[in-house]
Amino acid sequence: METVRIQMPDSTTVPVRLLPGIDRQPARPDRLQPVFVLVPGLGIPAGYYEPVAAELAGRGFDAAICELRGQGDSRPRPSRHSRYGYQELVSVDFPAMFGAVRDRFPDRTPFLIGHSLGGQLGVLYAARVRGRLGGMVVIAAGIPFHRGYGQRGAGVLVGAAALSATANLVGFWPGDRLDVGGFGRQSRVLVADWARSARTGRLEPTGADIDYGERIARLTLPVLAITLAADELVPPAAVEHLLATLPRAGITRWTPPTAFGHNEWIQRPTDVVDRIIRWLHDAG
Repeated sequence: METVRIQMPDSTTVPVRLLPGIDRQPARPDRLQPVFVLVPGLGIPAGYYEPVAAELAGRGFDAAICELRGQGDSRPRPSRHSRYGYQELVSVDFPAMFGAVRDRFPDRTPFLIGHSLGGQLGVLYAARVRGRLGGMVVIAAGIPFHRGYGQRGAGVLVGAAALSATANLVGFWPGDRLDVGGFGRQSRVLVADWARSARTGRLEPTGADIDYGERIARLTLPVLAITLAADELVPPAAVEHLLATLPRAGITRWTPPTAFGHNEWIQRPTDVVDRIIRWLHDAG
């Protein structure tokens, strides 16, 4: 696996892992040939997704894993000086990382696989680059709107407010010291964006330079939405809340027969990859 380290304008470095498919076939104009670009969840390092990339590569597909800023091997760690949130990730980091993928696999069409927060960010990025993605897979990804959590809704609302307030007080979310939700250490702006979605049910990045809601509503790309049966973090209602923002997309829903929790599928990705490949053939 090759790793390319990208330096952002503010000197942040963000690595992209690149894995060519085994026995990959040359590009053909009559056949859709993707490179799958994996985007992690909140607090999950990119290296954790290597089993998924390896499974895809073993089936002959090129794969890449993007590190989210401030996580895993990205440097520096979030601090009081960090001012990035959803907007900076999808308008600055993603274009640079997808550019590295395009340089390495110039004859492939990018398909984004977003897990959890990576699914939210994938939808926002797709709204910015309309037509440049072949499709999108969202896994255990939703909008954590408190009204979709039933009796736990009040706890989600209060917890989101507490996370944001703590991050503002400290200057960043100290997830390396307060292991709440497994979010890891994060920028206070990023935490505020997540907390806002829990409060309002909308994806409204701080400092947005476009109307994301309007752009997302016009997306027509194919989407495979995978809901995990034992996922307590992202229940079906949260997934459906995200999908409701995509009224024109071609959405396929699927729940694996194994009752995976939020992260369990990553280490046992065979069934999920099987379904992604079947969906790809149907979409193509």
